[in-house]
Amino acid sequence: MVSAVEVLREEVERASLPLDVPGRPAAETARRRLLDQLDDYVLPRLRSLDAPLLAVVGGSTGAGKSTLVNSVVGARVSRAGVLRPTTTSPVLVHHPQDRHWFEGERILPGLARVTGADTGEDQPGTVRLAASDTLPAGMALLDAPDIDSVVSANRELATQLLSAADLWLFVTTAARYADAVPWDLLRTAAERGTAVAIVLDRVPPEAVDEIRPHLASMLREQGLPTAPIFTVPETALGDDGRLPAESFARLRAWLEALAGDARARDIVVSQTLRGAVSSLTGRAAELVAASHEQQTARDELAGAATAAFADAHRRVADGMTDGTLLRGEVLARWQEFVGTGEFFRQVESTIGRWRDRIAAAVKGTPPPAKGLGEALHTGVAALVLANLESAESDTARSWRRMPGGSGVLADVPSVGTSTPETGAAVERLVRDWQGEVLELVRTEGQGRRTNARIAAYGVNAIGLFLMLVAFAQTGGLVGAEIGIAGGTSVLAQRVLEAIFGDQAVRDMAAKARARLLDLADDLYAEERARFLDALAAHAAPEDQAARLEAAAAGLRTVSV
Repeated sequence: MVSAVEVLREEVERASLPLDVPGRPAAETARRRLLDQLDDYVLPRLRSLDAPLLAVVGGSTGAGKSTLVNSVVGARVSRAGVLRPTTTSPVLVHHPQDRHWFEGERILPGLARVTGADTGEDQPGTVRLAASDTLPAGMALLDAPDIDSVVSANRELATQLLSAADLWLFVTTAARYADAVPWDLLRTAAERGTAVAIVLDRVPPEAVDEIRPHLASMLREQGLPTAPIFTVPETALGDDGRLPAESFARLRAWLEALAGDARARDIVVSQTLRGAVSSLTGRAAELVAASHEQQTARDELAGAATAAFADAHRRVADGMTDGTLLRGEVLARWQEFVGTGEFFRQVESTIGRWRDRIAAAVKGTPPPAKGLGEALHTGVAALVLANLESAESDTARSWRRMPGGSGVLADVPSVGTSTPETGAAVERLVRDWQGEVLELVRTEGQGRRTNARIAAYGVNAIGLFLMLVAFAQTGGLVGAEIGIAGGTSVLAQRVLEAIFGDQAVRDMAAKARARLLDLADDLYAEERARFLDALAAHAAPEDQAARLEAAAAGLRTVSV
């Protein structure tokens, strides 16, 4: 059993719920409380079954817990008074011979130990040990902060300490026994099988016969039919601030009998321990469900990023074949490149003999290709960059609407805007692609005759022709642009076919488009990785739920 619980504890500690999904706060609280109970009670008790029984005295603000502890012990060991909250640091009262059970970190390892008299100063994060000869050996009392304290840290600590108890000694009053907060905790005790005893404090003598049966009925309804009820009548405190001995005599006698009867202690401890262990699988299942929610959120966020960049890929592919890249500046530069009239007339008059008479048709070296090359470079860069920014913006917009996305986005810098680094990367991409297109021209033009034809125009000009053919589709153009683009594609393609052959031109154009798309995909993958890396840093491990399920399954194979 110890080994199985230790495995579960390790997995609970390792578990993380970093994505801010709707159920995360409650799940994180449940995880922390489960870990606390494993450390504070289940493992210590399993490892030390013969340790003294720990009765945690808990209850609402002003219920008289500290006064009751001081009265039972017969000394002022816990601070009592009218100011609220009174108990801010827990006080653990034990018999001197039981000190070794509590001075180390066997239980409540997260609280430092302090000793000596209460100085009146708050000491958060501590538990004060107080030895008392009047408390029987084999039992310790722990005075906890108020479960409904105005200080949230006190409420959290009170809940933690109650989960560390072998026995809850629950103190309430005639005026507040039906309050909601105590019953929430008592229902939890019933669900986990924790041993509970109720102290009904400050009861007017004339109201005992009315309130006690009602409280007993409520306990039965909440699954605590065997919880003993001890009434402490409303009475004046003595000069020492303690209750008269006769007012709590029945409670003290019960505690002494429990402390002095090893079998009775074992029954209480076994009941609470068995209930706590039995609850572990169900509480682990809650953490498993929360882990699945985390994984679902992670998958959806990753899917949104992947879809946005896939859309960018599609838009770039469409932009290369729908005529987008032949608009405006590229068309103007092409006309400058070939001339506005004479070049076209010569092409038209010799188109039937083009393959044999290219040199005569153009009458010398065409004009410089620099302007056209720059226009193509700018157009391709704009296409790649615009769709990259769209993918980033679409991802960010989707993530802000999705569970957990906003928190992850905080770690993704410069989302949806151009940065110098991104612009430089796009420029390199286009230069690299244009260089590869020129290399493709050189590779395909290995024969002497082909080299001569290429030389008539120059490698750069032929490379530009190939780029134009690769992009020359008229689907995105209207009006006069259609005729211009059509003429552009026909002329460029006829020149290339005369040099390389029609099938080679088709293959080269396809290779040029595919290579540009590959380079764009590589860049987009790097940018998408910024989102996915940030997501990975915020996400729970993918096998977390499976490991927790396995640990819980291992626990079911053993029993207390």
